[in-house]
Amino acid sequence: MTPHQASDSLRELAELAPIIPVIVVKDIDHARPLAEALVAGGLPALEVTLRTPVALEAIRIMSQVEGAVVGAGTVLTPNDVERAHAAGATFAVSPGSTPTLLQACEAEGLPILPGAATPSEVMANLERGYELQKFFPAEAAGGVPMLKSIGGPLPQVSFCPTGGVSVKNVTQYLALPNVICCGGSWVAPEAMMAAGDWDGIARLAAEALAIARGESVAEPA
Repeated sequence: MTPHQASDSLRELAELAPIIPVIVVKDIDHARPLAEALVAGGLPALEVTLRTPVALEAIRIMSQVEGAVVGAGTVLTPNDVERAHAAGATFAVSPGSTPTLLQACEAEGLPILPGAATPSEVMANLERGYELQKFFPAEAAGGVPMLKSIGGPLPQVSFCPTGGVSVKNVTQYLALPNVICCGGSWVAPEAMMAAGDWDGIARLAAEALAIARGESVAEPA
C-alpha cells in the first residue's frame, strides 16, 4: 500500500464520524460492550491503543462487533504493525513517525495515520506521500493556532488532532479547513467502563457526535 492510498483509505474512515474514540482497554471483558456502545452512539471508528497486555485481544473482539472499524493506536515498531494487523486492525495510528515504522506499514498493507507536531515533521511525512496526518500532542503542541499556522504554507495536508482534545474544544478544531476528524478519549472514560455503564458511554458518544456536527444537545432532565 502506498502512502497516497493509505491517506485516501483513512479519509474514508474519517468520513464515518468526525470523532475517533481513543481507547485504553484494561479489562478484556469490556471490549465487546464498549465497542457496541460506541457504535450505537454513532462513533464506529475505534482506535485501541497498544498500551495494555490485553490490547491485541481487545482488537480481535471489537473487530467482530457489527459496524465497528477497529484500528491500533500507539503503534511504535514493525512488530506492533505485524501483531496489530494479525489481530484484525484495519488501520494504525502512531504518536510520531519514523521511516522504519512507515515502511513496515506500507509493506504490511496497513494504512497508518503518522504523527507529527512540527512543520518539519509534517513536511517529512508529506515528502513520503502522507497527506493525512495525526497532530499530536495537539494542545501541548500549540492547538488550534498552531494548526491554523501550519495550514498556511501546507494547505495540502489534513490532520486528525489528538491529545488534549475534549468536548470543550473539539468544535474549534473541526472548524479548521485542514482538520477532518479528531481523536478523543473522553467518550470512553475509565470510571464508566469499570462501572459497566455502557448506556452512559453510548450517550457520551452520541453527544460528542452531535457537538462535533454543531447540533444542539439536550440537557439532562
